[in-house]
Amino acid sequence: MRVLFAGVPAIGHLFPLVPLAAALQARGNEVLFGSLDGGEVVTSSGLPFVNALPGLDWRTELRRRASAERPDLLARTVETNSGDREVFVRLAALVNDSVVESFVDLALRWRPDVVVYDYLFPAGLLAAARLGVSALQCDLGFIRTGRLRDLMLADLAPALDRLGIDVPAPVGVLDVAPPSMALAQKDGWPMQPIAFNGVSTLPAWLATRADRPRVAVTLGTVPPKVDGLTRVDRLIAAAAQVEAEFVLVMGKIDISTLGELPANVRAVGWVPWDGVVAGSDATIHHGGGGTALTTLVHGVPQLVLPDGSDRYANADAVHARGAGLRATAEDLSPALLGRLLTDEKLRLASREVAAEIAAMPTPADIAARVEALA
Repeated sequence: MRVLFAGVPAIGHLFPLVPLAAALQARGNEVLFGSLDGGEVVTSSGLPFVNALPGLDWRTELRRRASAERPDLLARTVETNSGDREVFVRLAALVNDSVVESFVDLALRWRPDVVVYDYLFPAGLLAAARLGVSALQCDLGFIRTGRLRDLMLADLAPALDRLGIDVPAPVGVLDVAPPSMALAQKDGWPMQPIAFNGVSTLPAWLATRADRPRVAVTLGTVPPKVDGLTRVDRLIAAAAQVEAEFVLVMGKIDISTLGELPANVRAVGWVPWDGVVAGSDATIHHGGGGTALTTLVHGVPQLVLPDGSDRYANADAVHARGAGLRATAEDLSPALLGRLLTDEKLRLASREVAAEIAAMPTPADIAARVEALA
């Protein structure tokens, strides 16, 4: 069987698809990732990748078409930093409209039996409909995406006409949200949120427990580039007064402007977030879906500093469940960090969610179910 995986060309959209793709490959199936410029990052998994339309940059195309066709939606997206998801997905639909024929061509050449697509990339759903094969949507966090899919498909009506297909629907939605943190979806396929971190390795000192509480910190791969290091600077100032070790996972972000770090703050580059969290007592992060879910997998409290996109919804879900705190950079203080490390209610709720996740079907379980679709 052949399974085509389709997604927005970004780590946060493609990496969550890797565990299922790897499970399918391990069962003897052929898998292929299809995306756009930047999507080649997924090849760090060892899985094959094809660029459906070389030369088209997702963000550039979104801005180009939105400026020309929907400046009102673009203004709202800028105003909310993509937090108004019902508006943002309509801009994403414009990019899908630009690439859908190329993605259909890819599908026609490779002839998959099933297509699995990231919810922001319904070009994969349209390609499946054009081929007459089943499609599975993959959600990435806690947002229920049925309404968002309807909005995108409505705006993709011209593409449906060009392809000569009716409005399609996925046969199911891969749902990685723990049951107590989001409403069940009637077409949902619950699946454990297993982390894929690329091929980076964990330094020896991070692979062992520290002699004091450890807090893992990341602000993701995009926010620091966009917003600068203001939040990191505030966090460091507060952390310097807390009896704990803080590990800043910064990827390739240049933090030289922060100057000398306090003795209890250490910075690292690309390391597996899953591995860092496994040896930590709490996390502080920007609210990315994968980042929050990995923290929940390990059952430790988290402090979420959302700054846009679906990160507001993710932060709300964590806070509502009692598994963490939601704050802004201005709220950062030694007292807040101390609460993160000492509040037993946060720790208990986090462990409850970890137990829920452990009981969810694994990617290997889902792989067997996917095979039945062919």
